[in-house]
Amino acid sequence: MSKEFAGKRALVTGGTRGIGLAIVKRLHAAGAEVIATARSVPEALPEGAGFIQADVSIPEGVDHIVQQTLEQLGGLDILINNVGGSSTSTAGALALTDEDWQTTFTANLFSSVRLDRGFLPYMAEQQSGVIVHISSIQRKLPGIMTMPYSAAKAALVNYSKNLATQFGPKGIRINTLAPGFTETEAAERLIARMAEQAGTDYTAARQQLMDELGGIPLGRPAKPEEVAELAAFLASYRASYITGCEYVIDGGTIRTV
Repeated sequence: MSKEFAGKRALVTGGTRGIGLAIVKRLHAAGAEVIATARSVPEALPEGAGFIQADVSIPEGVDHIVQQTLEQLGGLDILINNVGGSSTSTAGALALTDEDWQTTFTANLFSSVRLDRGFLPYMAEQQSGVIVHISSIQRKLPGIMTMPYSAAKAALVNYSKNLATQFGPKGIRINTLAPGFTETEAAERLIARMAEQAGTDYTAARQQLMDELGGIPLGRPAKPEEVAELAAFLASYRASYITGCEYVIDGGTIRTV
C-alpha cells in the first residue's frame, strides 16, 4: 500500500469499532500517525496507533481530546468526525422528549462542532488541513424510526458545507461522507436479534433489513473497509480540489438525483 499519509497526523473519533476502526487501520497502513478516541478502552488497535479515552458528547471530553492530541502529535492534519448514532424511541414524534432530541443532536452534530472549533485555529495557522464528517443516508431518507438522527445528520451536512466555504481560503478542505447500511459488528448483532425475534436465520433477517431500506441495488450492505477507503480518498492529496461536498456510499440505495 502507498504511504501517501506519511508525515500526516490524524484523529478519528469513535475509532475503536466499525467504520471508525476501519478508517484508523486504513490511514495507519498508509503511513499516518493516528489517534483514535472512544469512551471505552479498546481491545485492540493497530500497533503504533494512539488512543485517547474521552466522551465527545460533553465539552470537557472534547477539550481533553484537543489538548491531548496537540500534546501527543504537535498539531493535526486530518480530523475524521465519525462519532454518531441514536438510541431514542422509534415510535415517532410524539414519543420523543426534549432530552431525546438534545442527546441525538449532541452526538451527531455538536460533538463535531466542538471538535472542529478546537482544531480549526491550528489548521488555519498552518494553512492546511482536512476534516471529514461522517453523516448518513438517513438525512435523505427521513423515517419515523430515525427522526432525530435523520434531522441531526441533515444539520451536520448543512453545517459542513458552510464551514467549507469559510475555511477554504485558509487551505482547509471539509467534506461529508454519507454511508448507507454498513455491516459493522453492531449491525451484525442487530441482524442476529432480528433473526431470533422473527424465528428466521441471519441471511433472511439481513435481507429483511435491506428490504426495509427500499432495497440495495448492489445486493449487499457496505463493508466498513469500503467506507474507510472513501474516507482515505477524501483525506488524501488525490482529493486536493474537493471541498464542501457530500459523498454517498450506499450501494445505490438512494434512487433520487
